[in-house]
Amino acid sequence: MLPLRRLLFAAVLLPGVGWSATVSISCGAVGLELTICREGAEAWARETGNRVAVVSTPNSTTDRLALYQQLLAAQSPDIDIFQIDVIWPGILHRHFLDLSPYVEVHRLQAQFEVVVENNRVDGRLLALPWFVDAGLLYYRADLLQRYGRPVPQSWTELGETARIIQVRERAAGRPRVWGFVWQGRAYEGLTCNALEWIHSHNGGTIVADDGRITINNPRAAEALALAASWVGEITPIGVLNYDEEQARGVFQSGQAVFMRNWPYAWPLVNGEDSPVQGKVGIAPLPRGGAEGRHTGTLGGWSLAVSRYSRVPAEATDLVKYLTSRQEQKRRALIGGYNPTYRDLYESEAIESANPLTGELVAILEQAVARPSRITGVRYNQVSNAFWTAVHTTLSGKRDSASSLARLERRLQRLNGDGW
Repeated sequence: MLPLRRLLFAAVLLPGVGWSATVSISCGAVGLELTICREGAEAWARETGNRVAVVSTPNSTTDRLALYQQLLAAQSPDIDIFQIDVIWPGILHRHFLDLSPYVEVHRLQAQFEVVVENNRVDGRLLALPWFVDAGLLYYRADLLQRYGRPVPQSWTELGETARIIQVRERAAGRPRVWGFVWQGRAYEGLTCNALEWIHSHNGGTIVADDGRITINNPRAAEALALAASWVGEITPIGVLNYDEEQARGVFQSGQAVFMRNWPYAWPLVNGEDSPVQGKVGIAPLPRGGAEGRHTGTLGGWSLAVSRYSRVPAEATDLVKYLTSRQEQKRRALIGGYNPTYRDLYESEAIESANPLTGELVAILEQAVARPSRITGVRYNQVSNAFWTAVHTTLSGKRDSASSLARLERRLQRLNGDGW
């Protein structure tokens, strides 16, 4: 964990003109993230005559959450605005202001509903969406064309196509080619992957919005059994230790036909040094059969105002500025961050800067949220129990039905008298 003293030394004070208040905001520092955040905050400071202290926080989401929990539990006023992950509103909701009275309804209606609603807990709007992600399918367009195969619409079709191309590519002298890579390590990334498999089969979302534990059902078991059948067949056994970057490494080196990953991988697989540059397409993740649905786990970040802020009015104003349509457009053009406003995906400028945006609307509109709002502070335990059960099935230690029955009992113990 980053000590508070070191955290505050990392703050950069941005001048306003005749400033009247200083607002501190935590920003991530992955890639251009910190620079773009600082630029937006500085523009607000110039317009309003206030000052902003931009605070760089740990890149690890686990470390960042731990730091946030330390600060908020102490009711520290040192950070006014928190950049929060999509799964944190339910965990941290007691510490944030309700922004509903300060945001116009039409502004919220212009954004993806699933993103806005993910930030509500008990009717309170705890944060405003800043940028959004969802899981999607990457595919080798050149290989599909070479072997006359369409983009798969179901997981069964994906399995068939992956096997056909894998066999033919290996017969052609490329023995290391695999059909499909994804994130199979026992961590939050596996929760995202497995939720997509299960939700696409209409198997629910682990815990329903009303708090019922729904994971132990035949469709969920079918989805996990199907995924387990891939391991060692179209998916390397090593996938059980893959995170996002390891999956990308295999796919980007030309050793996989399909990959599940987040939008961040698009500019990387198409970079000048990428062996698959110009050979990759994206699509919604497959359906779980004819009656299933295309779905991708919701990801992204929002901005929340601390209840312990000494300048809540100014902090709220800065949040509204940074999450505005204009600022989100700037961030999309400069950094490739996916906006939460639907109409920005029709912008020729944004589409020219990032061709991926045209494909994302349908994917984002069908995204599924993890059950973090309803499970609240117990979400991390719920997710850990879920990914452990899934990993046990994928590794062949227990069949899917038995794993889900055991998981149900564990979640019931966690639930106790209610989430």
